Amino acid sequence: MTRVCHLSSAHCGLDVRIFFKECVSLAEAGFDTHLVINATPLEVEKAAVKGVKLHPLRPISGRFSRMVQQAWQCYKLGKHLDADIYHFHDAELIPYGILLSLAGKKVIYDVHEDLPKDILSKDWIPRWARGKVAGAAGVLEHLGARSFFSIATATPFIARRFRLMNPKSMDINNYPLPDELARALAPVARKRQVCYVGGICRVRGIRPLIEALPLLPDMRLVLCGRFSEADFERELCALPGWGQVDYLGYVDRDTVGKVMAESMAGAVTLFPVPNYLDSLPIKMFEYMAAELPVIASDFPLWRQIINDADAGLCVDPQSPAAIASAIRRLADDPALIEHMGKSGRQAVLSSYNWPTEADKLIKFYKDLM
Repeated sequence: MTRVCHLSSAHCGLDVRIFFKECVSLAEAGFDTHLVINATPLEVEKAAVKGVKLHPLRPISGRFSRMVQQAWQCYKLGKHLDADIYHFHDAELIPYGILLSLAGKKVIYDVHEDLPKDILSKDWIPRWARGKVAGAAGVLEHLGARSFFSIATATPFIARRFRLMNPKSMDINNYPLPDELARALAPVARKRQVCYVGGICRVRGIRPLIEALPLLPDMRLVLCGRFSEADFERELCALPGWGQVDYLGYVDRDTVGKVMAESMAGAVTLFPVPNYLDSLPIKMFEYMAAELPVIASDFPLWRQIINDADAGLCVDPQSPAAIASAIRRLADDPALIEHMGKSGRQAVLSSYNWPTEADKLIKFYKDLM
């Protein structure tokens, strides 16, 4: 049996793309599947039920400690497993991916983001240094991509960039598991609330979303996710609209499903930074899978997806008034909510779903053997 080992020093536990989609799909296809990642004992047990052997990393606090010490720990644990194929998910593991390649292993680099573009919007990197760091990251990816056997990317746009460095690059799009968030046969009543699920930072557009709330006094925002910076959390808590926010923090997938089922729209109003313009945000497709109309940033690619599916409304993500207007339009028309919700789910079932991508992933792996 072919042994495969996924490596991640930056993600946690039962990550949706890494564990539930890729690792579980590989295990179901008959691969001896291992995952080295930050995890709890309970998560190790849950992974075993799905046929995945999870190897937890020793917890390390601090961003830079993780990027150095935990990356090394991840490599050492993974190397000990002596897998046939190594599949890693974080840029800090690129040097170790090169070492595994030099040792004769087949190595896949899974690129979740356009890293150089992503770095340009990182608040924790001084503005004057972002261009230099982004350039260095691009050089590192270029060196690695030429060494690795193949590249898997989360969007076709990232795959296009990597094919210039490694022709064995393929997009394995991060589309949703279609049944995970489906509304029940007897769905719960929708509340006058909009939800946002995901990481919380400035460029995710959360501030204008909260600033829209005072324009809609009877509307609430359910916010699920972790803040990237404590200062930004304090900034948002001081806004007048914060009184209309139900902040749940990081929640499990069952709670995500419940929040989406009770909401009348899902927001993905990310700012127009370079990394987002051609991205395919998983939350947009998860809202669609949950029969939830999407209020999305008016980027050309997103507008095409939303309009073709008739699954929501596109707005200026930096305009509280535009966001409030879209929410009000939906709140005033329950039939439109149901129509857009059902249209979005149909688009997921026909085009934007993980089973289609899982077939690509399995073929991708079999072609390596």
